[in-house]
Amino acid sequence: MNYTDQFTDILYEQLKQQVTKSQISSMIEQPKYAHMGDIAFPCFELAKIYRQSPQQIALELANNMQSLSLFEKVEAINGYVNVFLNKVNISSQVLEEIISQQANYGNVELSGQEVITIDFSSPNIAKPFSMGHLRSTVIGNSLALIAEKCGYKPVRINHLGDWGTQFGKLITAYHLWGDEQLVRKNPIKELFTLYIRFHEEAEKNEELNEQGRQWFKKLEDGDEEALQLWKWFRDESIKEFSKIYELLHVPFDSYHGEAFYNDKMEKVVELLTEQNLLQESEGAQVVPLDGQLPPCLIKKKDGTTLYATRDIAAAIYRQQTYQVAKSIYVVGNEQTLHFQQLFNVIEKMGYEWHEGLTHVPFGMILKDGKKMSTRKGKVVLLEDVLHDAIELATNNIQDKNPSLAFKEEVARQVGVGAVIFHDLKNYRLNDIEFSLEEMLKFEGETGPYVQYTHARASSILHKAAYHDNDATLTCVDELSWSIIKSLMEFPHVIQQAFDRNDPSKIAKYVLQLSKAFNKYYGAVRILKNDNQQQVRLKLVQAVQIVLNEGLHLLGIEAPSEM
Repeated sequence: MNYTDQFTDILYEQLKQQVTKSQISSMIEQPKYAHMGDIAFPCFELAKIYRQSPQQIALELANNMQSLSLFEKVEAINGYVNVFLNKVNISSQVLEEIISQQANYGNVELSGQEVITIDFSSPNIAKPFSMGHLRSTVIGNSLALIAEKCGYKPVRINHLGDWGTQFGKLITAYHLWGDEQLVRKNPIKELFTLYIRFHEEAEKNEELNEQGRQWFKKLEDGDEEALQLWKWFRDESIKEFSKIYELLHVPFDSYHGEAFYNDKMEKVVELLTEQNLLQESEGAQVVPLDGQLPPCLIKKKDGTTLYATRDIAAAIYRQQTYQVAKSIYVVGNEQTLHFQQLFNVIEKMGYEWHEGLTHVPFGMILKDGKKMSTRKGKVVLLEDVLHDAIELATNNIQDKNPSLAFKEEVARQVGVGAVIFHDLKNYRLNDIEFSLEEMLKFEGETGPYVQYTHARASSILHKAAYHDNDATLTCVDELSWSIIKSLMEFPHVIQQAFDRNDPSKIAKYVLQLSKAFNKYYGAVRILKNDNQQQVRLKLVQAVQIVLNEGLHLLGIEAPSEM
């Protein structure tokens, strides 16, 4: 529990329980200036409840708190209770807690190993892994790590786009212009080239679209040649994607894509029919929905099922397979209506677990202000960006620390970390303009800046040959206190990130902690040989532990040297 929570509890007791804890918590302020205390509580709203002046209420509260060991001083000023925390006591407790708990510091026990499925990344096979897929991949991976930190067991699902009319188009293109040797040599590049060519040629020749539809029909009907080509395209795609996931250090528990649910959709239609939820609309089968939502299309006029049917089947399968407490779908903003319809249908089917279904939308990565288009080939390949970032990191290391051990490994950690952090520091609903130059900056509010701060802390501890000690804290200066206050916030930030499905909370937090530590580093001789050296090193160790864990929750590695 942090000091704000403790202060809330104390006030709650003092106020004779006429105000709720959440009301008290919402009134608490952080003073703008240090001389005004660490916490401020305005009593103006209480004046109406107690029919006393704010000044009188503040004075009474302040007098009742003077003797508490949590506080150094409590003042009543102009209707505010200004609280100065006992810096020595609190700092000692915080440092002991972090150093004893190590990577477990900040664990928030919200669950006893309940399962959360997280559906993320989910690229389309036979297409390159573009920057457009980065957001879902890194947001989803971070949410899985945060869920783990909060006591859940995440199941990471890569719901591959491995079915649909595009595969009929691709098979058509392969028959017309494909070269088996070229495809085997560089599968994704060649298949992507064929896909783009199909769309260019189809603009001049509508007959191609009809051929594409025919080949997809053959695929759906189990045609041997169509299935063989489809399986080949899928296997080669997963091999290529795996290289990128390996670079990003993103694991998955399931690669069940759209095709996996082909034999499970008819059961969905049967269930909807049994429950009288299906209605005919212009020859198609739909489920009317609540409120302003348009009906959910389940079966087209020609009898084929759709994304919604498949996603209902997937949701039911996951619930039956994993007994899920929550299901999170990390999918772009543009699919918001689809998920509203999906969740509403599942609710109408009477499944109580619909309450745990959550769509986590995010904005797009734009290029020149526009969405990247796969059909027109206007994409930036993620693999290229990652390799460019690693190359830049290699050059930086060569310039600044050429004798660094394991240069290649550190360059990979820093380059990949820069790309991931650039995405996650942004609130997920915001669009991000793609800028390689901005992404690969190694100064300012970047991943490499946080990694370098961690490496700096590690280097200090290494230089001092530091081991855990029982050094006693006797005084706390303002720079140290700024770090302590930041360290105390870590568990609260983790819970906020989990509650709001927002990894940017953690990215912003590690930046703030890094700035506080670098300010301290610039002003204090940490290794000065005096009776406070071991205390200062304790503080450095606590920062190192928390930065390491903060980066880990973002899916970023923390080198000990840079």
